[in-house]
Amino acid sequence: MAIKLFDSLKREIRELTPSHPDGVFRFYNCGPTVYAPAHIGNFRTFVINDVLRRLLELELGQDKVKHVRNLTDVDDRTIGQSKKEGHPLGQITKKWTDQFHEDCAALNCLRPHVEPTATGHIPEQVNMIEVLMKKGNAYRAPDGSVYFKIASFPEYGALSRIKERELKVTNSAFDADHKDDVGDFALWKAYKPEDDGDVQWPGPQGASAGRPGWHIECSAMIKKHLGETIDLHTGGVDLLFPHHENEIAQSQCCNGTTFAHHWYHSEHLLVDGTTMSKSKGNYYTLGDLVAKGYSPMAVRYALLMGHPRKQLNFTLDSLHAAESALTSLRAFRATLPATGGDPNVFAAEFEALNNDLNTPAALGALFTVVNTKGLVVNAAAFDRVMFALGLDLNAVAAKADAPAAVTVLADKRWAAKQAKDFATADALRKELTAAGWSMLDRKDGYSLEPSKKN
Repeated sequence: MAIKLFDSLKREIRELTPSHPDGVFRFYNCGPTVYAPAHIGNFRTFVINDVLRRLLELELGQDKVKHVRNLTDVDDRTIGQSKKEGHPLGQITKKWTDQFHEDCAALNCLRPHVEPTATGHIPEQVNMIEVLMKKGNAYRAPDGSVYFKIASFPEYGALSRIKERELKVTNSAFDADHKDDVGDFALWKAYKPEDDGDVQWPGPQGASAGRPGWHIECSAMIKKHLGETIDLHTGGVDLLFPHHENEIAQSQCCNGTTFAHHWYHSEHLLVDGTTMSKSKGNYYTLGDLVAKGYSPMAVRYALLMGHPRKQLNFTLDSLHAAESALTSLRAFRATLPATGGDPNVFAAEFEALNNDLNTPAALGALFTVVNTKGLVVNAAAFDRVMFALGLDLNAVAAKADAPAAVTVLADKRWAAKQAKDFATADALRKELTAAGWSMLDRKDGYSLEPSKKN
């Protein structure tokens, strides 16, 4: 079944197909800026990309997909954090890269095949900038910086449908940047001791020492690891302009060919009906939610509950619903035989996923199967759906330090169940529920998780 996805450039749903003779589907998604922990809004995009990666591997084969996701480890924010903490840039970015990897693993996101860093690709960026300067698409500013000349690329704005009036800024800002045109953007930033500390590299020929601009990083890493033309470029909707618009301009001017055949952007995540903000008290990292007693797998499930191209309102109540859904899925999986059943029982789930990544429809179809009495389903078919959604039912449930009294009740209930004293076990379960805890039985024991806000 072909995978179809909305194309942000063409404004229509189109089939994803490999364009290279080797049949390998090449796709890239913008990774995090590693100066702080990624928040759950960031992870909505990464989880959606992970589902897409899994679908592509199921459709094409694992050896026919190449996924690259970058790490932005040099920009204003990473340098600013380095100066704030008084530690070298590399130490700061390693700390947050390691945290990002831990969070991705907890959310069961597959590692990209290549994860390049901006600082690891300075020569490639310098090379692209020099090509653009030679072609007349870029110029050196008086301070030694290099800017891309958007007037040299008539197709500029095709992705974002940006209007010329939206590019206008005040004359003072325009003059301060030493740019030929208000819309031109930085490819290379001349070194400024007061801003950059000790972070600098030799610049392109004719330019000053400094560091690359944000946009050129992705273009250079894509060219090196995926080639001049890729099959799909993804990211959050906040990156559509100017980042992705600028990537198209600089890449196509440098390479003289189509940059990406397909573009896909996931929408913003709202929390409690509004944008995330620390001042509002609704800004969450994965670590914040785990500390509240929710499991990473429940977070992943909750992030899949809304269509990726629509804003999703994330609430703590949605995490309770996600934990409950996962408990039901674990219980259902435990009843499944290894073989037998209708091989097409999960066709609706994959139809939904393959039609523009409709994850909520897929989850709805999944629970239709779970709740249908007498339906024979084999474990392999069910596990294939779990793989596509990235739901690891063997992952530890919500980590929460249950009060001692609750643990005593749970131990008593477990002992009663083992002794087949089901009346006592049921009575103790009711006491646990009244105390705000649910108990999940497993072959080798049990786990406790909050059944409501504690």
